[in-house]
Amino acid sequence: MLDYQIPSEAIIQLANIVGNSNLFTDLETRKRYGHDETEEYVFPPSVVVKPANAEEIAAVLKVANTFKIPTTPIGAQTGLSGGALCIYQGIGIALERLNKIVELDEKNLQVTVEPAVITQVLRETVAQKGFFYPVDPSSQGSCWIGGNVAENSGGARAVKYGVTKDYVLNLEVVLPTGEIIWTGANTLKNATGYNLTQLLVGSEGTLGIITKIVLKLLPKNAFNVLMLVPFYHANQACQAVSALFRAGIVPSALEFMERDAIDWTLQFVSGLNVQVKDAVQAHLLIEVDGNYPEILMQEAEKILTVVEQFEVDEVLFADTEVQKNALWKMRRSVAEAVKANSVYKEEDTVVPRYELPQLLEGIKRIGSKYGFKSICYGHAGDGNLHVNIIKSEMSDENWKTEVPKGIREIFELTVALKGTLSGEHGIGYVQKNFMDIAFDPIQLGLMRQIKAVFDPNNILNPGKIFPD
Repeated sequence: MLDYQIPSEAIIQLANIVGNSNLFTDLETRKRYGHDETEEYVFPPSVVVKPANAEEIAAVLKVANTFKIPTTPIGAQTGLSGGALCIYQGIGIALERLNKIVELDEKNLQVTVEPAVITQVLRETVAQKGFFYPVDPSSQGSCWIGGNVAENSGGARAVKYGVTKDYVLNLEVVLPTGEIIWTGANTLKNATGYNLTQLLVGSEGTLGIITKIVLKLLPKNAFNVLMLVPFYHANQACQAVSALFRAGIVPSALEFMERDAIDWTLQFVSGLNVQVKDAVQAHLLIEVDGNYPEILMQEAEKILTVVEQFEVDEVLFADTEVQKNALWKMRRSVAEAVKANSVYKEEDTVVPRYELPQLLEGIKRIGSKYGFKSICYGHAGDGNLHVNIIKSEMSDENWKTEVPKGIREIFELTVALKGTLSGEHGIGYVQKNFMDIAFDPIQLGLMRQIKAVFDPNNILNPGKIFPD
């Protein structure tokens, strides 16, 4: 499929749909849309089209079905699992023109958006009206809402507020065969038939192309308290996570960062004034939020009581918005810092939070076995640990042959701890051949049958999720 050629008649039909100015066959443009943030992969599509609306997308997909052309939706290209890679070339549907906030329904606390709205832009827009959209991936300044829905993205505040699926009420979707449907209703409760909305959330662009999204909003909280807790032992930092919840505390954010993650980030991001003592091996970044400062201070005191049962250094309270922003910038910059330091592979493991210490210990043991170093950080409150496997001085041969064995063992450990392969990054292209660890043939067979019902010609984002 690497030399796939789109019939000239199909190119003519596509140009008639989107216009010549929104169809591209030059190599420079194709390469620009041929990658996301997944390692070093580049798979240029044969042609890039930029439709303006659902109707044009529907017409493009009808052409793709007629000619059996592989077709991949392309969003902000911030994904980490290769979900937007055009691995069979074909048509790349760039969704950037669908970028409007269609309606803010202040009476019902709902907002309708197109997929190319930047997540942070949406959050800031609704905040100006006193509303809160909690989902905040680290890439919120560049990722799009459509991609968040396709991957069921989470973020730092998922621990209290949930992930993308908890806010999606209804979707306008173009099916692979070219029909346009709405999946549900703009209601908070819906027990009417199968839940097509939630089936599409997290489907990674394999069942349809999302063109409008109706999201639930919350009232905005007025206050928050943010603290950085240094631990002398990374394992104890993981133990403290479960201890906080068992003590009755539900933080709005609870983030874990290993020592190397912080050191690399402080080198990568200028202007961060965070002092880390030599003996400190990990940090928890803990936030509580609400509308009553006195209650938040009581919760902060309770947090101190819990973490002081472990070997910790002095806890830093962020007293100003400048300090809070600096700490969050440090946390959100970890992935970029790791990427800037070394060739790496990032895994997105998630376990019940009490099992975090065993997961971290197992990851380090497996790394030693196969000769690789790992840097771990993530949304500890959800049990979601991002594992960055660092190439460093490994030979190319060992990187190619030994690391996949280690990744498989990490996933086997994760599933043995009653966890799963991905908490928020998705399976996409790079994790698909590990799916047999999480699912048996019956489960995978059901998923394949669902895919076939939606996409009988297997033209939409083929080669993703399912093992080869």
